[in-house]
Amino acid sequence: MTTLRVVIDGILDPSTRGLARYTEDLTRALIATAPSNCVVEGIVSASSDDDYRELERRLPGLSGLFKSVLARREMAAVWQHGFTVSPNGGMIHAPSLLAPLRKHDRALTGDQTIVTIHDALPWTSPDTISGRSASWHQGMIKRAERYADAVVVPTHAVAAELAEHADFGDRVRVIGGAVSPGLLVPSDADERLARLELPEHFVLTLAGLNPRKALRPLLSAMAGVEVPLVIVGDPSWGDDTLERAIADSGIPAERVIALGALDDADLALAYSRARVFVNPSREEGFGLASLEAFAFGTPVVSSDAPALAEVAADAAHLVERSADDAAYAERLREGVLHVLLDAEVAQRLSTAGADRSRAYSWRDAAEKVWQLHADV
Repeated sequence: MTTLRVVIDGILDPSTRGLARYTEDLTRALIATAPSNCVVEGIVSASSDDDYRELERRLPGLSGLFKSVLARREMAAVWQHGFTVSPNGGMIHAPSLLAPLRKHDRALTGDQTIVTIHDALPWTSPDTISGRSASWHQGMIKRAERYADAVVVPTHAVAAELAEHADFGDRVRVIGGAVSPGLLVPSDADERLARLELPEHFVLTLAGLNPRKALRPLLSAMAGVEVPLVIVGDPSWGDDTLERAIADSGIPAERVIALGALDDADLALAYSRARVFVNPSREEGFGLASLEAFAFGTPVVSSDAPALAEVAADAAHLVERSADDAAYAERLREGVLHVLLDAEVAQRLSTAGADRSRAYSWRDAAEKVWQLHADV
């Protein structure tokens, strides 16, 4: 029996919602697509019994858990400095850079470790992530250069950016993510709509006040669009507040609706009812939010960030980015109005987006991961 050990610790980390979702969805798909005589085991930091049970509940079919004696922060620090022995050896897959990377002889022992690098932000936009996180990621990428048997990235755009800062040779494989199978419009949609108090017509975004996420220029853009803007997620960044950003932008406060974090059912409902979804981010590694909007047939206006453009192909209205917020706001305003005011454009984007979303699936991603481990 061959065991693929997946580092699933990210599922328990509330500070990394995107990574938690990616790790859970990929691991579920790896279990579902496991070849004959192969099983999937989880690697997790020292946690409570309740956490262990929750992981087993979320990942039915998991063959077992390797439970580290180290808590999450200590495990990350120890692995960063190379003080590690691979948990039980064999094949290890890390959905992030959190991995027990060390010197090993793959040909002699059969041990292999594959890591995932979701973006090049520690180098390209270090000011938009915490200093500690940037330093940790840079250090782990250096370790991956030396010891990883292969590296998964979500887009060719990330592969190109990464090549400017690290030398992985031919070890890089592009394997994109997908929309979560759990992101579905619920049967109690009417009751949820009433509770959320969503207007009949609105523009939706998941942008935040992190300068890279570009919520400020979007707010300024929407000041010139007579349609409410609905914001999902926590938009805060440092000392900046949504109230201050709204006041600075000139948009009437009553036209901005901040819903905060939503569960899958409410998020699916918001996507499905939006007239337009806007992804103004100046830099991303993949662009899952755009793909989610595509899945619901919602027209998407997106920045032309390389990864977003790659995932969107011809299914989104792309807007040229600008470091100048005022110039970018004007381009975003024009893009949103172009889609809102032209029914043919909106319908074309809706159809193209729905088609594009079907190009990505977790089954396909998992099968590619299994094949990568076989190739290594």
